[in-house]
Formats: sequence, C-alpha cells, structure tokens
Amino acid sequence: MIYSYKGKSPIIADSAYIADYVTITGDVSIGEDSSVWFNSVIRGDVAPTVIGNRVNIQDNSVLHQSPKNPLILEDDVTVGHMVLLHSAIIRKNALIGMGTHILDGAEIGEEAFIGAGSLVPPGKTIPPRTLALGRPAKVVRELNEEDFQEMQRVRNSYVEKGKYYQENSSIGKP
Repeated sequence: MIYSYKGKSPIIADSAYIADYVTITGDVSIGEDSSVWFNSVIRGDVAPTVIGNRVNIQDNSVLHQSPKNPLILEDDVTVGHMVLLHSAIIRKNALIGMGTHILDGAEIGEEAFIGAGSLVPPGKTIPPRTLALGRPAKVVRELNEEDFQEMQRVRNSYVEKGKYYQENSSIGKP
C-alpha cells in the first residue's frame, strides 16, 4: 500500500518494482530500477527516506527515521532480508546482510559489507571497502575482489528479478 502522510506522498520511479504487501508512506523517494520486496515497510512519516537507483530492499525489512534525521541509501545498495535501517546513511555499493540493525546516525562506507545479524550502533561509522560484523559490529577485514564480484552479482540479480516480476505479473507497482 502507498500512503500519503501530512501532504507528502512517496515518489517512486516507473522502473522500480514494488512487490505485493509492501507499505510505503509519506516522504519517501525510490530511484530507477530499485526494488522493494514482499512485506517490507518504508515509513517516511518522521523525516525523509531517500533510496537511490538499483537499490534492493529485501523481504520483511523496515526502514524508518528519527525527527530531522533522514535515512539515505545511495545507488546500488543491497539490503538483505529482515533488515532494520533507522536514520542512517548507507553509501554506494554497500551490502547489508540479513537480519542486521543499523541505528541512528550510523554511516556505512562505500562498498562496505555488513555481515548477517549485525548491530551497527548509533553514530558508528564503518569504513569503505571493509567487512564488519557482530553485535556491536566491528571491522574484521578489508574486502577483496572476490567479495566485490559477489556483491555485484547480488545487486544485478535483484535488478533482473525486479524487471522480471514487473513485466510478468499483474502486481508490480501499486
């Protein structure tokens, strides 16, 4: 469902795929070739949520903000299943593993990988091109070319899946 909130309506690119049972409210923008998967919730009823191009938000994820602190996902970000993002900045080409929580004021660097089940506490910065994991998340190593190739494979597969679903189902964009 797509809802306006206090005069703000989501702006969703025509090429974005929005799966069934997704809820998007208020001041949210979603860029070209992005996808939001089944049962996810993106609420822009406190501050803006800006989602770039070719971003995938996988099933059962929740995106929200604190007052005056937007949530920003730059281009080519992958957000795994059941992720909670709250008033953070996720830089270009980052991958956020399944079940991760990233809290207010945290910043995930460009091409960083946050391992599944991690907790990135408020205000924490994860440097670019590193693997961080744990509760709380700690950097464990720099990423290598094999890591970057796998991250790109995942991103590309979600762009392709989104296009397929959009072209081959009656549901696709509310």
